[in-house]
Amino acid sequence: MKTIRGLFLLAALSAPLLAQKKTEKPWVPLFNGKNLDGWSVKMAGHPLGENVHNTFRVEDGILKVSYENYRKFDKKYGHLYTDLAYSHYILRMEYRFEGKMMPDAPSFVNLNSGVMIHSQSPKTLQLAQSFPVSMEFQFLADEGKGKRPTGNVCTPGTNLKMKGQLVTQHVIQSTAPTFPPEEWVKIEIEVRGDKEIIHRVNGQEVLKYQKPQLDPKGRVVSTKPLLKAGAPIALKSGHIALQAEGQGVWFRNIELKLLK
Repeated sequence: MKTIRGLFLLAALSAPLLAQKKTEKPWVPLFNGKNLDGWSVKMAGHPLGENVHNTFRVEDGILKVSYENYRKFDKKYGHLYTDLAYSHYILRMEYRFEGKMMPDAPSFVNLNSGVMIHSQSPKTLQLAQSFPVSMEFQFLADEGKGKRPTGNVCTPGTNLKMKGQLVTQHVIQSTAPTFPPEEWVKIEIEVRGDKEIIHRVNGQEVLKYQKPQLDPKGRVVSTKPLLKAGAPIALKSGHIALQAEGQGVWFRNIELKLLK
């Protein structure tokens, strides 16, 4: 009898765990390793869909930002946007830097890139707009000048809260280490609408913040067009965008798991 009761008890305790496993969403690749299907290019000064100088390309299963066809950067900031918008999810990928920054790009571009989340649609960008209104998981690497952690958050046209306090500064540092440019780094960003966002680097949590929102003052990037069109202040969803700002960078294993 004790054995039978024990089995019933074990089954009762296991049922919720089994149900949880059944309802958990699978990891889905956002990048197929062959082409840019499912993504759209928007570069400053050019119409949506124009991949200037083949900046975003796929080679050997890697999604690359390349400047080998450029004579000058000429402020051609660009982003590669997912065709779909997302709200609650975990995004993971690997990145590494390649080559040197474009000589005429600003100094902050050196060994600097990132992935934007909760981004405005590329269809709503002004023609000459350099960056989308979004939250950026910033990628950085060692310049040989001291500590330079990756995994920071940058806020073009946005604000956020930490510990209940509104934060309006543009860059908030993470606790991640500094990596050499040629090293592949694994990153993960957990996004729960406008509730909370968590940055992870190589499996370790390095930054956490809450309440991503539009900046009514439009610091760094103007939010006037979005607000005039009736966009809500709270950022609950948006597109994902990979950055091209004058520094070569490679991406691979780009996957997403929906949380609801």
